[in-house]
Parts: sequence; C-alpha cells; structure tokens
Amino acid sequence: MGVDLRQVVAGILTITMFVMLGQMLHRDYFDSLQEKAQGDAHDIEFEGSRVSVKDSLVGAVEGSKGPWMDDTNDLNPCWPTLLSDEAVSSKGYVTFSLTNGPEYHISQITDAVMVAKHLGATLVLPDIRGSKPGDERNFEDIYDADKLIKSLKNVIKVVKQLPEEVSLRDIAIVKVPTRVTEDYIKENIDPIFKSKGNIRVATYFPSVNLRKSSQEGETDPVACLAMFGSLELQPELNAVVESMIERLRTHSRKSAGRFIAVDLRIDILEKKHCHSTGVVGSKTCYNAQEIAVFLRKLGFAGDTTIYLTQPRWDSSLNILKDIFPKTFTKEAIMPASKKSKYLESESSEYENVIDFYISSRSDVFVPAISGLFYANIVGKRIALGKPQVLVPAEISETSGLATDFISPYISKKNHLAYSCFC
Repeated sequence: MGVDLRQVVAGILTITMFVMLGQMLHRDYFDSLQEKAQGDAHDIEFEGSRVSVKDSLVGAVEGSKGPWMDDTNDLNPCWPTLLSDEAVSSKGYVTFSLTNGPEYHISQITDAVMVAKHLGATLVLPDIRGSKPGDERNFEDIYDADKLIKSLKNVIKVVKQLPEEVSLRDIAIVKVPTRVTEDYIKENIDPIFKSKGNIRVATYFPSVNLRKSSQEGETDPVACLAMFGSLELQPELNAVVESMIERLRTHSRKSAGRFIAVDLRIDILEKKHCHSTGVVGSKTCYNAQEIAVFLRKLGFAGDTTIYLTQPRWDSSLNILKDIFPKTFTKEAIMPASKKSKYLESESSEYENVIDFYISSRSDVFVPAISGLFYANIVGKRIALGKPQVLVPAEISETSGLATDFISPYISKKNHLAYSCFC
C-alpha cells in the first residue's frame, strides 16, 4: 500500500500546530493564575545549540553559548507630558505602611500617591512592616526618601513624619483596591476625608494581574510617575545590590557578563504543590530540575551564571547546580562585611528587596512561580529595556527557541507598564 507524502507532511504539521498551541496556552495560563490568586521582541541574537536528553537530564553540545536577547532603549516615559501643572495644595494628611515585600510596595506607594493627589492632601512617608509581629523599619532603611520627595514635588507634598498635633485617633482607616482610580477616590474616599480630615490608606489586592486597561488613556500619569519614577533603594543598600550584580557578571565572562535570575523559593513550591494545569506542557510552578532542563533545552550553556532567589542553599537545588555549576544564592555572592546586616537579621525584608532588584537587572529573568513578584519584575524590566522574561514550560522536543517562551506581558505588550512608556 503506497504512502501519500502529502498526508505525511500534513500530519507532521498538525502535530506541530498542537504543540505550539499548547505552549501558547500555557504562557497565557501562567499569567492568568494571578487573576485567580487575588510587545514585540527586537534585536534578538541567537547562538543556538542542540541539547541531548537522557533520563530527564540534559547535556549540552560542546561550545554552545545559549540564546541571549539584547536590551532595548526604544521606550521613554509618557507621563512627563501628561502631568498637570496645577499648584500642589495641602489639606490634611494621608498615612500608610509598606507591607509584604517590594512587589507589594510598588502598588502601595502608587495607590497612596494617587489618593493624596486627588484629595489634595499631604502624604506622610510610610514605615515598612515585615511578616512577623514587631518587625518594623523606617522607610529610609530601605528606600531613598529624598529621591521620592523630590520626584513627587510637583504632584503632592510629602513629609517624613506626621505632625505631633495630629492625633492618631483622628485618622480614619480606609481600605483601597490596588490600581485605585480618580473616580473611586472621589466617590468612596473623599467623603471620609472631608469628615475626618486625615486618613490611613490600606491597599488590598482583589487581583495581582497587572495587565493594562483595554481603554485608551486609562492609566493616570500620576500613577505612572509613582510606580516607575519615585522608588529607589537607599545608597548603602543599592551599593550592596550593585556589588552582587558585579560579582555575578564576573562569573559570566564567557557569556559577556550576562546572567540569569530565577525566582525559585523552596518554601513556596512546597505550599503550591506544583500540579498540571491540564494544558499540554503546563504546570502551576516549577522545581529546580525542571528549570534546569528548560534552560538547557533553550540552549543556555552549562557555564551560564544563575542567581536564585532561594534564601539559602537547599539540597533540592543540587540538580540545578550539577547542570549549571555557576548557580548561586545570596550568601555566596554578598560581600562578607554586609552579611551580618543584610543576611543574618531576623527580618527577611532586606533579602526580598535584594532579590527584587537583582531580578529586575539580570539579563534574563525566569519565574518558577507566578504571582505579583513576577508581574512587578516584568514592569520594572520593561521600564529598564530588559525584555527577556522566559516563562517555563515542558519542551517536548530536544530543543526550543527562547522567543517561544517570552512572557505574554511582553510579547503581547499588555502589561500596564506599556501604558506608561511610549
């Protein structure tokens, strides 16, 4: 019986289409998980490599260097031309706290600035509260207060402390949904502010999705400024982050100083119980071995430098280090003179901030876990012109292209950061 060559080709194309569709659905699902829990690429350079798979492990062809994407500088802040020139008024105070880590701090700062602006109130610098009772820090312990005050001076007045004559009993606590709008403030917050004179804002997160609005011009320029132009690390902590990045780049000389940051934290993986989503090749999160296989199949060489957000080394990470020997956690690359302050304190706040800013600055970012950390890292990277965010998936073939796994936030340009940069 003869074989119709056209039928064979059609069958191969059909299978290929289903594989590609499964990968596309997975990337969208990885982002859509954030809703349940609460752009085009340019200048791509590839130095491709084949990989071989044996017993679920991956070996590299000698001399492979891996796929890397160039940074881009084609976006600029839109908000300076959109901000009003109205004089900054000041009547009453808005207070708030930063909680739950840097990925939440960005949204909390943005919402508090929006509330103060549209109420015509003075914003009081927040304190920073960790997850444990009594774990409190001053804003200046982590962030640059002078930078924030200066960046917002034409929008709102910011003071470092609440005046002594203002009693805490006179401050009304107001819950505010993240990404709060001017209309919401006028309808729900303004009446309380007029009645009490001072308010304390507590942001809640009905969703951790950071997709941009479908309506043109929906993002407030004040929100853009607060989110992307106001929050920077204080000088000492910033110097620590810079030194760690430089150490990682020193380890990466064979790849022109490039390195990968992977958000992989064992305690969260254990809580999530990474399970299949029902989409081909898709899971809710990924362990160390799965990340290692994913990166090798994309062609990253065995001498690629990897930074992990995991606080301390864990034996479950050994498989990743076997495949990528230059894999590090914080304690291996932080200056020894800084460890007592930033690694050995009872609070994890410093470590979370360090992870966030290294992940924002790495040449490639891989989120093994979906959530607000991932979403806000993507926003920060869009602002910095670093588009290579690779969402993991099981690659059924022996190799794959990195561009097939770019975060939909970037490939579809639907992150709200694209409303703030143009």
